Amino acid sequence: MSGKTGIVRDNRYLRHSSGFAHPESPERLMAIYAMLDNSAMNRKFMGIEPREATHAEIATIHSTAYIDFVAGTAGQDCVMLDPDTATGPETYAIAKLAAGGVCNSIDAVMSGSVDNAFAFVRPPGHHAERGSAAGFCIFNNVAIGAMHAVLKYGMKKVLIVDWDLHHGNGTQHSFYDDPRILYFSTHQYPYYPGTGALDEIGRGKGKGYTINVPLQGGAGDDAFVKIFRRILVPVAEEFKPELVLVSAGFDIYFQDPLGSMRVTPEGFAALTRILLTIADHCCCGRLVAVLEGGYNVRGLTGSAKTVLQEMSDETCFAEEELSALEQVKNEDASNVIKKVVRKINPYWGL
Repeated sequence: MSGKTGIVRDNRYLRHSSGFAHPESPERLMAIYAMLDNSAMNRKFMGIEPREATHAEIATIHSTAYIDFVAGTAGQDCVMLDPDTATGPETYAIAKLAAGGVCNSIDAVMSGSVDNAFAFVRPPGHHAERGSAAGFCIFNNVAIGAMHAVLKYGMKKVLIVDWDLHHGNGTQHSFYDDPRILYFSTHQYPYYPGTGALDEIGRGKGKGYTINVPLQGGAGDDAFVKIFRRILVPVAEEFKPELVLVSAGFDIYFQDPLGSMRVTPEGFAALTRILLTIADHCCCGRLVAVLEGGYNVRGLTGSAKTVLQEMSDETCFAEEELSALEQVKNEDASNVIKKVVRKINPYWGL
């Protein structure tokens, strides 16, 4: 890979307001954008202009009634969609811009104008269900992106990897019976939103294409690397995705206020390198990351920076370092790996 990485950023994303003192605040993106403008990072990435997703694109995941309901909030100061999720006057347009930014990222990767891309958008998306908002999320950006890839490019195999602290219930439910989309999630459990149990593995033709790795709090770099290398890598090599999408939540950072995971910025770099290697082996490096959670602004910014440095090949987390992390003795991680492998063995040759 030449390390050509695209970035979606737009100051309009800052205009979505979730309410006073809400953890999903514009300051999250302001800090990331300031990092991108720093002299050490400036001009290293190709800009990808976002656009508003169309009604038809959003309707591949969400019901018309729900889309119309969100559209009806335009211009209103504050509408509570659920106890954690509110709209401001511009939220409908900005939520469309978030989903469209992901679609344009996929287009840029598919055209070869960039090798990979990171869509720094808000509001986030992976909790949004077909007919409802949830957990700060309005439209399910990564799910809309996956369907965009399927419908525009005829893809039959898209891998979605979700390392957010919270399980992506909306993404899982969008593709629970769809073998075109392999959904892999690591998440704190039991925790919000309450989904993502070990035995949730898909339904009908989609059985085996949902893989949940529920974790107790305290999992750090070594646990995540071990899980990715021992479960995700062999499954992905067998699945052979045509595109890798990442729900990149940075709330597994070790000082995030909403969780109790222990991942460091270096850990995020390690996970990114594993996913880049999967993409290199399976789909010419085609990978698009989409911002989800992450509420320690300093940790979010530093971790996003290490991910971008890996994506652009400015750094390269070495195989021997990954192997060393994988070999760290961790009974909790080893036990959950055994349980997941037993659950999905009928569907994948682990």
